[in-house]
Amino acid sequence: MSILKDKNILLGITAGIAAYKSASLVRLFIKAGANVKVVMTPASKEFITPLTLSTLSKNPVYSSFIDEADDNQVWNNHVELGLWADLFVIAPATANTMSKMANGVCDNILLATYLSAKCDVYFAPAMDLDMYKHASTKATFNKLTTFGNKLIPAGTGELASGLVGEGRMAEPEDIISFIEQDILQQLPLIGKRVLITAGPTYEALDPVRFIGNHSSGKMGFEIANAAANLGAEVILVTGPTHQKLQNESVCIKPVISAEDMYNEVHAHFKTSDIAILSAAVADYRPKTIASQKIKKNDATFTIELEKTKDILKSLGHIKSNQFLVGFALETNNELDHAIGKLEAKNLDLIVLNSLQDKGAGFGGSTNKVTFITHNKHIIEHKLKSKAEVAQDLMQQIIKQLHA
Repeated sequence: MSILKDKNILLGITAGIAAYKSASLVRLFIKAGANVKVVMTPASKEFITPLTLSTLSKNPVYSSFIDEADDNQVWNNHVELGLWADLFVIAPATANTMSKMANGVCDNILLATYLSAKCDVYFAPAMDLDMYKHASTKATFNKLTTFGNKLIPAGTGELASGLVGEGRMAEPEDIISFIEQDILQQLPLIGKRVLITAGPTYEALDPVRFIGNHSSGKMGFEIANAAANLGAEVILVTGPTHQKLQNESVCIKPVISAEDMYNEVHAHFKTSDIAILSAAVADYRPKTIASQKIKKNDATFTIELEKTKDILKSLGHIKSNQFLVGFALETNNELDHAIGKLEAKNLDLIVLNSLQDKGAGFGGSTNKVTFITHNKHIIEHKLKSKAEVAQDLMQQIIKQLHA
């Protein structure tokens, strides 16, 4: 899955022959899962039609502040366009437009949008060899990059004039790759391996019955999505659940029992940088498992249970440089029990939720948590969606890692 999935990308097109490549660029952004809107300089319409671009992007194309053909003449709000965008990509970027960008000239909707944008701006120059090599063009490049704009280098090849050299706009595939790599390098967990557990475990009584709990796995799945979106390589060890992942890069390892989860987690822990154990693992399991379905004969039925292995505690004993996070679901003396678990299991952070809090716990889409750090610093959070809790958790981990 591309890092561009669900990003709002504003594509700016200026008046260069390379504008014909912009159609392919729109298609590639859409294929990557992005939402695309196009803003054009008026002169660029001589090179590619707004109809082509609106058809491909499935959005209106903006080339003026008002639509003069419309009697109502609704204003095209460049400020809203700039704020909508997660990324603003200007490709092709002509010498004329780049010079205006560098000097604050604002004589069309593309330039007005550029001056309003709060997001990262990428520009892909396209011009002839002598123009590209000119000292004023190089000065423009330098000025734009000092503003924080990102230059996508032009390629070398045959140009419109017949000359061969630098100035050819980067190919659409290369523009996509450049942006993806740039975004990835900015992500705080790039290069980190995160191990996450989620869901319940099922402890078999016989071939058809089991002991389990009400965990849906939603919290763990949201944590996996949040970690992957921050650039981490994520391994998700999950018990039985119907949850689906949004980020397809996560590697899922399905398990059934506490013993299965113990073995799978230990297989990946040594090579992990961060481990977040949010699964609701059974504390006990049947001491014996019937080989045949147990018949309903007696008025009462007794099951002898034995303890399962404590996965979190076992990791706390063997961890070296790993950052270890546990969860505590409590019903009374919540803080005392959570701090005791933090210390006993050698954790760096524990996430406490109480069943006394409305909207917290199993099954729902919300959670109310308190973070307790290794030095007993307590951070309380209000009731939030589990997706927001997952983001808060990842930010807390990043903060502690860089403390």
